[in-house]
Amino acid sequence: MMSRLTSRQRQILQLMQTKVGVSNAEIRAYFNQSEDPVSRVTIVRDLDALRQAGWVQKHGAGRTVRYRLVLDNPLLQPFDPEAYFKVETDHRSILPTFNFEVFSHFSAELFTPIELQKLTVLTQTYQKNLTEMSHELIRKETERLTIELSWKSSQIEGNTYSLLDTEALIKDHREAPGHAKEEAIMILNHKLAIEYIRAQAKDYRRLSVRKIEDIHRILIQGLPGVHHGIRNRLVRIVGTNYRPLDNAHQLREALEHAVALFNAKKITGFQKALSAIILLSYIQPFVDGNKRTARLVGNAILHANQACPLSYRSIDPVDYKKAVLLFYEKNSLSYFKTLFIAQYEFSVAHYFSNGR
Repeated sequence: MMSRLTSRQRQILQLMQTKVGVSNAEIRAYFNQSEDPVSRVTIVRDLDALRQAGWVQKHGAGRTVRYRLVLDNPLLQPFDPEAYFKVETDHRSILPTFNFEVFSHFSAELFTPIELQKLTVLTQTYQKNLTEMSHELIRKETERLTIELSWKSSQIEGNTYSLLDTEALIKDHREAPGHAKEEAIMILNHKLAIEYIRAQAKDYRRLSVRKIEDIHRILIQGLPGVHHGIRNRLVRIVGTNYRPLDNAHQLREALEHAVALFNAKKITGFQKALSAIILLSYIQPFVDGNKRTARLVGNAILHANQACPLSYRSIDPVDYKKAVLLFYEKNSLSYFKTLFIAQYEFSVAHYFSNGR
């Protein structure tokens, strides 16, 4: 996955974005322009690692060998998050406004065959585990996932409740002292929304704007100053100069375009879930609660496809925000996809595993 690649391997992928195919010699020439030349053997090792990771395919033989990206999709242009965010917000070269053209790239495959195989095998493990568990154990695991998702999703949005405080709130209805009332409401709304999407899982085999709004309504109910419905004013996002749409008509148009994409028969449930999480965050259709809604819509799609929901428990909120900002500013999905796959692997390993 992208997080395991070296800086040089990421640079090789970036070079491949600009060419139909490249040879070992062309890659060496690219690096030898700098003060840090690279040997042929080193490039061979890097290319082998990229092939094993599913990023690159080898074409031809002998002197005609060329290497190409498995998925030649602009959304998957690789960026090194650490290097990218060393540049201050006001000095980064970005796509400053919403890009309607980005939708066209979501209909192409976003996961490599190796990634899809991994996700499929993980899902089979999850489904098998469910068949071997008692109803009571499934109930307890569902409660645990609900608590941990409610905590982490809220934490990503700045909520300061601890995991133990969240457990006490959800299980014992005991609010933590020294915290704003709104923090407890945010967490309890997550619980209600999670219960709703589990109960309505079949309804989310196909999405609609109304179904997205239903989840948003649950997540923001009772929060002061937060209104339901498509916004009709500008919102600004901390840490970026990207500006979402500010016209209600265009926002609804973007949502409808996204929904049509999510409902396309030719894309997998994983692609629908990944696309929903990032595109709803990118569109920012509501005054507040956009990323919370996006995460739970993604889980609703996973539920609808008999896949394991994500808790995000092990994710660093800063990494999550960086991955989202990379999509806002560069329309690059590669880092967010890496986090998505890692969280799916984590969830299958840590929930509904019957003690294994």
